[in-house]
Amino acid sequence: MLLHLPTSVCEVQECMAREAVPIGGATLVWATWQRDGFPAHAMSLRNLPEANTVEAETLGAAVVLNQIDDRVPEVLHRAAASVGTGAVRRTATVGGNLFGSTLRCLLPAALVLAARSITLENGRACETDLSESLTQRSLLLGLTWKEPIASAFHKQHAEAGGPPPLIVATAVHAGNDGRHHLRVAVRDGYEVLSQRTTCSPDTERVLHALGQTEIGALRASQWSVVRQQVSNLLARTDDL
Repeated sequence: MLLHLPTSVCEVQECMAREAVPIGGATLVWATWQRDGFPAHAMSLRNLPEANTVEAETLGAAVVLNQIDDRVPEVLHRAAASVGTGAVRRTATVGGNLFGSTLRCLLPAALVLAARSITLENGRACETDLSESLTQRSLLLGLTWKEPIASAFHKQHAEAGGPPPLIVATAVHAGNDGRHHLRVAVRDGYEVLSQRTTCSPDTERVLHALGQTEIGALRASQWSVVRQQVSNLLARTDDL
C-alpha cells in the first residue's frame, strides 16, 4: 500500500484520480485490511493545512480527537472527549468519526451547531450541507458553523461492547429574527434525531414544543434525559 500525504488541494485531487482511499488514523479499517487485503493507494490529510484547523467556528477533518479543546464550542469539545479511550482519541480523526464510524459520536454535536461540511468539489473546497455530504460520501476537509450562545453534551455511561449509549447534544443560537433558537440532537442506538425550536422564557413551553416532535416519542427514560439537558441549558442562557 502506498500512502500519499498531500499538502495542497491540487495534490488531493491527484490522489483521488488514483483512487486513493482516504484514511485518518485507520482505527476503523486496519483490521478489515489485514483480513481482506490492503488498497494499492491510501491518502491521509494530516499534512493538508485546510484539514487541520481548530478554531472557534472551524474544525478540520484530519484533526485527531484529543486535539479538540475549548477553542471549539463546549458540545463539540465534550463529544470528542467522550470517544473511546485515550489511545483511540490520539489516533482517530474528525473525518473518520463522522464518515467512517457507525457510532458517529460527533454527529449530534455537529447537528446542533448547524455545522456545514467543507468538501472537495471540482478541485476546490466548497461548503455543503452536512447530511448531504454524509449521504454522498464526499471527501470531507472540515466543518464550519456559527458559534452558539451556549451548548452542552451528555453521553450516558455504557459497558464496552454493549449497545451504543444515549447521546443528547443541545445548543442555543441567536436567530436572524432576533429570537433565540434551540437545537437538540439525540443518538438513539445507531439513529440520530435532530430538531429545532424557538426558545421562550417559559422552559415548559419549549419542552412541550419539542415533545411534539420525534424526539418527544423517545422512551420515557430517554425523554427524561432530554428534558433535564434542555432545562439545564436554558437555565444557563438565562444568565447570559
